[in-house]
Amino acid sequence: MPWIAWFRLRARLATFDGVQEFRGAETYGYLPPDKVLALCTGSQGEPRAALARIAENEHPEVALGKGDRVVFSSRAIPGNEKAVGRVINGLVAQGVEVITDRSHLVHVSGHPRRAELIDMIGWVRPKIVIPVHGEALHLAEHAKLARSAGVPHVLVCRNGDLVRLGAEGPEIIDELPWAACTRTARSVVDAAARTVASRRRLGFSGMVSVALAVDDNGVLAADPELELIGIPESDASGEPMAEIALAAVEEAFASLPKPRRRDPESVAEAVRRAVRSAIAERWNKKPICHVHVLSV
Repeated sequence: MPWIAWFRLRARLATFDGVQEFRGAETYGYLPPDKVLALCTGSQGEPRAALARIAENEHPEVALGKGDRVVFSSRAIPGNEKAVGRVINGLVAQGVEVITDRSHLVHVSGHPRRAELIDMIGWVRPKIVIPVHGEALHLAEHAKLARSAGVPHVLVCRNGDLVRLGAEGPEIIDELPWAACTRTARSVVDAAARTVASRRRLGFSGMVSVALAVDDNGVLAADPELELIGIPESDASGEPMAEIALAAVEEAFASLPKPRRRDPESVAEAVRRAVRSAIAERWNKKPICHVHVLSV
């Protein structure tokens, strides 16, 4: 049974003389602690699942403590390691013994074996099988198994294939556009879109916004305005990053020949390069830098 955490085993499991009905979580607190085996969702670290709430001591009916044992029958899906680790650490902090597949043979696969697939085909007796989920090798092996089990119509298709199901069997009739997508707020965008890449960059290296007012003579009409977002307030020596960036702006502007100071594009590019270089020298990350030059 994948994605289920098994817990609350003190000395040993109780011996049952037959199949017994499952009881709801509300009965947990009334049963002897050494006679309880609970099945709980949340072994992938889902924040509102039962196990995560128990690890945070926020579950309304189930609480663990010293002497209890939690067994993770799953493995962390790549990308969930931090969330799973947070749950494990919360349980350990409460004195709970945690067992995972790293130390014991407790992993239960969520994928059926070949014999189990053959059993399922024998029970359902489908006229059509279209393998889904997996890479090309998995789909091909699934199709081969279905044919060997006597399924009359087996079709292997790829992402984007439009399949028509008919009495004569399935057939691919068209190909539709497809791509990996990311949900952001109320919209869904292509995972490779600039929006997603830009947000990753912002989260990694921050942003500096610079505003300059330059008159017709190539002279600053006012002090530069800077805003630093997602960047440390000071470097390792304690010098404010805002002052470092401001010094870079002023030095870059002063180093430009006067004719180029009247060219907004030249000013913006020189300032952008100088600010990114100065921040990178102190922080080892180059932020996104937007420079706005106003001619007055």
